[in-house]
Amino acid sequence: MKTGLVLEGGGMRGFFTIGVLDALLECGITFDYIVGVSAGACHALSYISGQYGRGLRINLDYAPDSRYLSIKNLVKTKSIFGMDFIFDEIPNKLDPFDFKALENSTVELKMGATNIETGKVKYFTKSDLDNKFSPLRASCSLPIVAKPIEINGKKYMDGGIGDPIPINRALLDGCDRLVVVLTRETEHKKTPEKFKTAYTKLYKNYPEFIRVISDRHLVYKNSQVKIKELEKNGNTVVISPLCEQINIKRFENNPKILKGLYDHGYTRCSEKICEIKSVLTDI
Repeated sequence: MKTGLVLEGGGMRGFFTIGVLDALLECGITFDYIVGVSAGACHALSYISGQYGRGLRINLDYAPDSRYLSIKNLVKTKSIFGMDFIFDEIPNKLDPFDFKALENSTVELKMGATNIETGKVKYFTKSDLDNKFSPLRASCSLPIVAKPIEINGKKYMDGGIGDPIPINRALLDGCDRLVVVLTRETEHKKTPEKFKTAYTKLYKNYPEFIRVISDRHLVYKNSQVKIKELEKNGNTVVISPLCEQINIKRFENNPKILKGLYDHGYTRCSEKICEIKSVLTDI
């Protein structure tokens, strides 16, 4: 039996995921395998290192900070998120990340990022993490408001573009018991991209990237269908927010609203702890 945790992205909606992960940590629930994209991949690290509360603390403390998220960053570095601040100053100085715990962990970690030249998702592993957290920077580099991240001569962006809910990656990697954390309500209907004209103009030299952006809503729907099928088989638990709890701005930085979303994630997971334990241990 191989247990897996699948983490959807979602930018600031990822505060829901942080709450879920802290609830899992508090209950001592671990997994053999974790796959995430964008914010999901980022939040997985503090969970793997066992640093309860760190994900909430660093995001809540620094989300209102212009070094974390601001138009000034976009003008200065071509990324609305302060990548050096988030992936260097915070983990190395302001709120140290436990690199040793990550290194010693036996969990198999996959972090997805979309190759903008091929349109395919590359899944990086723990061994690919450098001191700049390049795979994570790539995974959460959002189109239009961030620049591509180059790794080994190839350019990558948001993993949620090519594989918004990486359920199939977990199945391909051999997981047969799963917990899936969504940052949208279960029945969310993703619509075609509203800014296709802007994407097409900005990424005109990357036609495959434009194609996957255009098809993302279809991929999302297919993943939802697969998840429902797995739920019916009894080997998958889905943790998702209630629709009225996720009406937040894409770049929300109000601490009260973000903490509320974290609390909602914590509560939703706590309500399913018995179900999760049953599925993962086959009780």
